[in-house]
Amino acid sequence: MPSNNSVSAAPITQFINCRILRDHRLQREDLWVRDGRILDPEKLFFDELGYADEKVDCENSIIAPGFIDIQINGGYGIDFSKPSDDVDAGVSFVAKKILEHGVTSFCPTLVTSPPEVYHKVLPQITVRDGGAHGAGVLGFHLEGPFISAEKKGAHPEQFLRTFQPGGFQDLMETYGSLDGVAMVTLAPELSGSHAVVRELCQRGIKVSLGHSVADLSQAEEAVQHGASCITHLFNAMQPFHHRDPGIVGLLTSDKIAAGRTVFYGMIADGIHTNPAALRIAHRAHPSGLVLVTDAITAMGLPPGRHTLGQQVIEIQGLHAYVAGTKTLSGSIATMDMCVRHFRLASGCKVEEALEAASLHPAQALGISHRKGRLDYGLDADLVMLDDSLNIKATYISGQEVWRKGA
Repeated sequence: MPSNNSVSAAPITQFINCRILRDHRLQREDLWVRDGRILDPEKLFFDELGYADEKVDCENSIIAPGFIDIQINGGYGIDFSKPSDDVDAGVSFVAKKILEHGVTSFCPTLVTSPPEVYHKVLPQITVRDGGAHGAGVLGFHLEGPFISAEKKGAHPEQFLRTFQPGGFQDLMETYGSLDGVAMVTLAPELSGSHAVVRELCQRGIKVSLGHSVADLSQAEEAVQHGASCITHLFNAMQPFHHRDPGIVGLLTSDKIAAGRTVFYGMIADGIHTNPAALRIAHRAHPSGLVLVTDAITAMGLPPGRHTLGQQVIEIQGLHAYVAGTKTLSGSIATMDMCVRHFRLASGCKVEEALEAASLHPAQALGISHRKGRLDYGLDADLVMLDDSLNIKATYISGQEVWRKGA
């Protein structure tokens, strides 16, 4: 309860009987929250003489930072790349549903589309905080259309574009606006890409390399110009070769400046990446691994045919293919499934699995000063889990927004 010395009249919540993920390890201590942020109990006790208004018994649960999904194309019948007069309703629906999977914020992802789709969809969604209404929106991830036709994957080839002849102006004409854009995936071998990478980074937009036939030197040059991420490692890029490891080689490149980290998305659904490949990546560069779902419309839906942007997708078991082919087109996995699979497949520590879905994506987006950690003063976006990493409850700004069985 606030005292006469309190700096705020807001109620204080104390999470007890828990193990919290802080400083890369699970620690048995209480977690204090006020005004949507994590509170330093020493300052509360000694400076304010305050104490808790409410205690939450976590029953020996793990408390980790809320999960952040930087690549999700839709789910539950919603396709973010499909224009409508109320795109926001679809994004909001998915935002609400993913709370049960521990996701407290995300980047709605648009796959390669014609310019009119970007012009209609992008202005309808704004960056916003999460809450009981759903996970927060951190900004769009635009995956394409400036990618390689050879590594297009499920992206429709007729809508792919290059940076010729206008460079960054071509990108602006395609997207219409960069307001609310957090990340752009592009192929660094495209002519004119260096200037585009520099301009995007100067505007505070993260550049990720993917759907590309780039060799290692082209990938390294892109990083030197500001690119900082790799889109779904191993998928839609040149396979690793010992003479030229391609984009994969960025994980151990000696051309990356000291103090810089190249992050890489990993679809740990048991389908997109063989467990051995996942282990190789994690052991080579553990601090850069970012779990992503790359989930599509059919996440949460039964088998059958669904849409992804301009393509028809067919769900067969846990596989999502471009209809009539065996080309994978995103996943139907949820983030908590990916966390559990990553832990089992890699043999990593629980802490590492949880940070790959929280701290690392926050760092990749440049928001780890606000999210992704349970340090004092940061947003109290939390997920409560059992020892098998099943979600028990999700909190945003310290408020319960989902609980199993509730």
